[in-house]
Amino acid sequence: MINKIYQKYILIFSLLVLTASSCKKLDLVPTDTISPDKAYRNISDINLGVLGAYALLDGSTIGVTSTVSDEATFPTENTVGNSDAFRWLYNAGSGSVTSQYYTFYVAIDRVNRTLAGLDALSLTGVDATTAARYRGELLALRAYFHFELLRNYASAYQTGALGVPYMQFSTISYPARDNFEVVIANAKADLIAAKPLIPTTFTDKTRITKAAVSAIQARLALYEKNWSEAIAYANEAIAAFPLATKAQFPGIWTDANDSEVIWKAKRVGTTDSRLGDFYFRQAGGIVLYAPAQKLINTFDKVNDLRYSAYIRFDATRTGTRSQYLVNKYIGGTSTAPGLTDIKLFRTGEMYLIKAEAEAESTGDAAGDLNALRNARINGYVSATFADKPTLIAAIMEERYKELAFEGHRFFDLKRRNLPVVRLAVDAANASGAVTLPTTQAQYSFPIPAAEISVNKQTIQNPNY
Repeated sequence: MINKIYQKYILIFSLLVLTASSCKKLDLVPTDTISPDKAYRNISDINLGVLGAYALLDGSTIGVTSTVSDEATFPTENTVGNSDAFRWLYNAGSGSVTSQYYTFYVAIDRVNRTLAGLDALSLTGVDATTAARYRGELLALRAYFHFELLRNYASAYQTGALGVPYMQFSTISYPARDNFEVVIANAKADLIAAKPLIPTTFTDKTRITKAAVSAIQARLALYEKNWSEAIAYANEAIAAFPLATKAQFPGIWTDANDSEVIWKAKRVGTTDSRLGDFYFRQAGGIVLYAPAQKLINTFDKVNDLRYSAYIRFDATRTGTRSQYLVNKYIGGTSTAPGLTDIKLFRTGEMYLIKAEAEAESTGDAAGDLNALRNARINGYVSATFADKPTLIAAIMEERYKELAFEGHRFFDLKRRNLPVVRLAVDAANASGAVTLPTTQAQYSFPIPAAEISVNKQTIQNPNY
């Protein structure tokens, strides 16, 4: 939820350096700006700063990963959208894959400004207690946004690979890219510092709770391939938020309930972005991106609750119109369709993180995989798996289904160094973009051209 007062502060901050510099030359005191030492005067101002960082949580990563992976297809009826990302033609000047870079660093700058403001305050009593929680939220947000940058822009998910600059202060600088392992270490340190600052009694799912920190730690450990930490942190999140029941699960996606939702970005008004609009344009009733047939084929359409929750079939849509639609974010109200909360972390993902980590270490992953399937599929009979490759393949396919349109598929393939492979029917409008090999430039998103131009210490990802 964007706080208008905070937006005003950020606009003022953006102009502060130039304005102050000009006024110094004229020996005048600026009258239309707020000095940083006056912006955060009390605990209420700190809260505005925290809300300003939360305001930049959106569904952009979800849309991008749907577009460039084998999760969605570009239907013939979409004559209003740009298919360059879907066709893997993006480069350093393509906003479709580079815009998140700016958004996440603006969020990080807001976090660091607010932390600096908090450091300058002398607080006691209840305000000091509240401030400690705010500090925990800010540190966790800083880790989260850096991790999202890493998922999007790292050249690879391994030691020595180019990562992103980890910014711990709000300052004008020209940093080089930190390596993957440095970003991971800094994010882990921020999360470890954040966790004890957030009380267990704080349960607002639209903000970072102690359980949400555990969920972030579990996902981060998965990318680090730190299997023991992935299992431990996933267990913490699972203990706090059990899986939704079969009766509850469909309602998660219409916001009828938030069972098993650990952390979400609340969507409340007409000014908030509607994730549903990425897939379906209400004006004209145009399907912009439809679920891939490859994804559809993985579901038991009769017994799997996820099929009808995620995908809708409309036989009345004929001709060149897609009969399959992404149903996952079609909820909202009659006046604001598609305006549904963005589920950032769910318990279903925690089961899959735990299962993958177990398959890679203890080998005892079948129980968690079967538990998740049993919660989602009517009449499910527990499966056995002949060997580790079979088990890993089953877990990856389950992630494909369970986490469809939640911003994971492209990164999951990259974690496993697997190419993106589409069915021919899903690539009908892709100009031959059926397979994205791991050696092609577009297998990693590019650093924005403007960043390369301004910051001479920034190295572009390979092959661009």
